[in-house]
Amino acid sequence: MKRAAPKASKASARTAKDLLPLDLPSGPDFAREKKIMRRGVTPVAGCDEAGRGPLAGPVVAAAVILDPKKIPAGLNDSKQLSKHAREALFEEICATAHISVSSISARFIDQSDIRKASLEAMRRAVLGLSIAPRHVLVDGRDLPALPCDGDAVIGGDGLSVSIAAASIIAKVTRDRMMERVGIALPAYGFEAHMGYGTKQHRDAIAAHGPCAYHRLSFSPFTIDLP
Repeated sequence: MKRAAPKASKASARTAKDLLPLDLPSGPDFAREKKIMRRGVTPVAGCDEAGRGPLAGPVVAAAVILDPKKIPAGLNDSKQLSKHAREALFEEICATAHISVSSISARFIDQSDIRKASLEAMRRAVLGLSIAPRHVLVDGRDLPALPCDGDAVIGGDGLSVSIAAASIIAKVTRDRMMERVGIALPAYGFEAHMGYGTKQHRDAIAAHGPCAYHRLSFSPFTIDLP
């Protein structure tokens, strides 16, 4: 007589998804900062920039030292957040953390290049902090020249809450600057595209030519710089 197959226990009937933590929380955390702080190195700052790609406006960098006991909920890469969420987190970061912001003009970018300008903006932002950090986590591949140790973290704004906070401060600050430029120069619509190369922006350049805020070393400009 053929034996009936034994019934699977509840445990054996579970799927791999039930047994393994496949749905781990996504987004940045404070793990890198904690690892550094356990060595007795504190404070730790995060640093990021906004505005490498636009055809106009400054590149803006921010440095942030978070209070480990008052880390705002919902910190993430600024590009992953809505404008409303960025604005709300901007206010919360300013109320609970040490922050510093620096901007580098389009003319400086034209006279050097965007990489050097971005690194200089980040360097100035770190030096502007009211408390000198002993370690800095920087988004990207390169470290600016700093008077302390640091780590370049590729994709850092999605991995470290300190870098994420800096990305939010830099992005909101730059957007507000470009909105003010848009009021001063309404023909270009800066408040809508923040200087990026949208069709609306390129059409405005074709109709009115470049203004003082445009990066003349960027395509589509072909102006010889001194």
